[in-house]
Amino acid sequence: MLWVPQWFAKKAIFNSPLEAAMAFPHLQQPSFLLASLKADSINKPFAQQCQDLVKVIEDFPAKELHTIFPWLVESIFGSLDGVLAGWNLRCLQGRVNPVEYSIVMEFLDPGGPMMKLVYKLQAEDYKFDFPVSYLPGPVKASIQECILPDSPLYHNKVQFTPTGGLGLNLALNPFEYYIFFFALSLITQKPLPVSLHVRTSDCAYFILVDRYLSWFLPTEGSVPPPLSSSPGGTSPSPPPRDMGMPCCVAQAGLELLASAVFCLSFPSSWNYRTPAMPFASYGLHHTSLLKRHISHQTSVNADPASHEIWRSETLLQVFVEMWLHHYSLEMYQKMQSPHAKESFTPTEEHVLVVRLLLKHLHAFANSLKPEQASPSAHSHATSPLEEFKRAAVPRFVQQKLYLFLQHCFGHWPLDASFRAVLEMWLSYLQPWRYAPDKQAPGSDSQPRCVSEKWAPFVQENLLMYTKLFVGFLNRALRTDLVSPKHALMVFRVAKVFAQPNLAEMIQKGEQLFLEPELVIPHRQHRLFTAPTFTGSFLSPWPPAVTDASFKVKSHVYSLEGQDCKYTPMFGPEARTLVLRLAQLITQAKHTAKSISDQCAESPAGHSFLSWLGFSSMDTNGSYTANDLDEMGQDSVRKTDEYLEKALEYLRQIFRLSEAQLRQFTLALGTTQDENGKKQLPDCIVGEDGLILTPLGRYQIINGLRRFEIEYQGDPELQPIRSYEIASLVRTLFRLSSAINHRFAGQMAALCSRDDFLGSFCRYHLTEPGLASRHLLSPVGRRQVASHTRGPRLSLRFLGSYRTLVSLLLAFFVASLFCVGPLPCTLLLTLGYVLYASAMTLLTERGKLHQP
Repeated sequence: MLWVPQWFAKKAIFNSPLEAAMAFPHLQQPSFLLASLKADSINKPFAQQCQDLVKVIEDFPAKELHTIFPWLVESIFGSLDGVLAGWNLRCLQGRVNPVEYSIVMEFLDPGGPMMKLVYKLQAEDYKFDFPVSYLPGPVKASIQECILPDSPLYHNKVQFTPTGGLGLNLALNPFEYYIFFFALSLITQKPLPVSLHVRTSDCAYFILVDRYLSWFLPTEGSVPPPLSSSPGGTSPSPPPRDMGMPCCVAQAGLELLASAVFCLSFPSSWNYRTPAMPFASYGLHHTSLLKRHISHQTSVNADPASHEIWRSETLLQVFVEMWLHHYSLEMYQKMQSPHAKESFTPTEEHVLVVRLLLKHLHAFANSLKPEQASPSAHSHATSPLEEFKRAAVPRFVQQKLYLFLQHCFGHWPLDASFRAVLEMWLSYLQPWRYAPDKQAPGSDSQPRCVSEKWAPFVQENLLMYTKLFVGFLNRALRTDLVSPKHALMVFRVAKVFAQPNLAEMIQKGEQLFLEPELVIPHRQHRLFTAPTFTGSFLSPWPPAVTDASFKVKSHVYSLEGQDCKYTPMFGPEARTLVLRLAQLITQAKHTAKSISDQCAESPAGHSFLSWLGFSSMDTNGSYTANDLDEMGQDSVRKTDEYLEKALEYLRQIFRLSEAQLRQFTLALGTTQDENGKKQLPDCIVGEDGLILTPLGRYQIINGLRRFEIEYQGDPELQPIRSYEIASLVRTLFRLSSAINHRFAGQMAALCSRDDFLGSFCRYHLTEPGLASRHLLSPVGRRQVASHTRGPRLSLRFLGSYRTLVSLLLAFFVASLFCVGPLPCTLLLTLGYVLYASAMTLLTERGKLHQP
């Protein structure tokens, strides 16, 4: 209960329980503040809610604020089970909701009120429970199996219940708790509806990710200190106890005993297993934690930034763990089975956010000055931020990103949405694009050369270039390259890999990996076991490994395992795939040209009266024009341009000869028969008819060949088309059927006459071309048995939108000349009779000249 003095109650008037609570913050129960905020979240407008929250954060002490913090975080980012959407940051856009967008961005800004609340609670060392069940699959499985995860993000944080593995929680500090929810809201919230067209780069969530990265991983200067929770100035927030302080050797000893503490925390019935690798440093060698902390003690104490850099590392670790760590190496190997069930499926929005992270990490890592980035600088005292920049990508990102990309390449649908994954991959492969000293872009004909200084990056990320390139080749061979979007993806990949000197560096890396081990004995292969890339930023950088071959082998074995089967990008198997792709590109160009020719010819074959609906109805039901209209001349031109350049880039990368490419062009002549028509798809004759071969399916998917399908039934019973009014077509069919049934004898008598009236009736009442129709069968063609069908009237053309619009347009034009509806109808009828009479005479004359 809120107690207010009687003398004050007579004078004070409170509009809400929150105002009363704010009047006496030192007298309030924590539960009362939470209840007041929950009530206001329902009754007050959004802007007023945020204003009240800012006042509460400023006026209330941390003791009261820590009870509302979990509720507030969930209210903003939504619940972990996806039921509550929170503030729906993934749909909030400035151009759609400018007021709400401005309020949210100001409140959640790295220097805004919400982060002030985080630092206020951080100073008091509060902990908040986070359920393990919502962590990524490999981490959750590892903890539930009593195995301590490699990442230090989870060390000394697991809390256990008396019941054992059920209800496990992580004890997180306020900053970790906030970032965990922020990162997971991208994964746990329900996917956006297809009907809702939201541009990811314009939404509040995407822009907040960019702001947090720029704030905590700065490319210039140092990380800003935590915001002061009091008007007295800045109050540095101490790093969390579980991250460790470098100046304290006793703390290093505590970290050394982390595994033992974790083991003792489990019930005695649990079979605890230690991790496969101990805590790792940034480098390849794993030394004692105690020795590392003692050796690094001086340099860290000399730099006050070490007290704040833990926020940068925490932010990056959480982003990588929540967004990328959904597949372990064992899980990836199991997923190679075609019957494997996917445990996690990323969305296009998810991939776009990851690409933003990768681009910023490249800029962050490349912001080191030349003297700091050199290997000799590792042995000298450097600030934790500089060391963190050097190690951010290889230590935190590489392994998890590789498995993430492998899964996307193997399981993403074969549609244009793969472009997001493709651009994310290409962004990682080109760190030189985000370097401050990047070269000026070259001309269109001469792309810029990749500097030799990037050779170590290419070699240490060899699989990212080679194995994923082979994976892309396998995808491209199964897509329709006539589509401009698919042709663009092939062009993009070929253009990136064709940058001068890049192919040579990749080939050099492959040579280093395939180099025989003359110096290193075979029994030392276990040294190639990859770094697990864990540990704290406080670990020193070990001596640089000068053996380039060892570094490449270590990279490959760390990502693929000791027993991996490596397929060289410039080997015979990959070259065969490239030649198949080149052949497919040539065929797709030929198909695109055929489509372009059909688009150019189709308008000439349709007269104005045909568009008005007065011509004979399309009876075969073919709608090639719709597909051609969908493609468009401009799209066909782009497809041809993309494929032409992609073919040239592939020729440069793999040194294909002009003779090989010319053979593909000449081989296209075999796809046409003696009549100039395309052959049927490749198939074999079985007991029940034709069976498509794998080549035939490939030809159909890529539009190289197709079966000629023609409607053979009653034209009156064709499916209703998109350009027809369904109800009107059905009504006209019933009306014409009644007329045909009622006057069948009279119509047959009129059509049997030999004079002009008989010819006129036969032109309108007899179904044209019925006797000449053929049954189109791939096995053989035979003429349909003659089917006697009497003359009949068809009114279906009146159910077409084109016919009705044409009639309305005629009446409108007539009204402009003061011609009424009845005279206009008579004129239209007279005009049609004259047109039909002329066509009747031409038809009869044509029959006289037939043999």
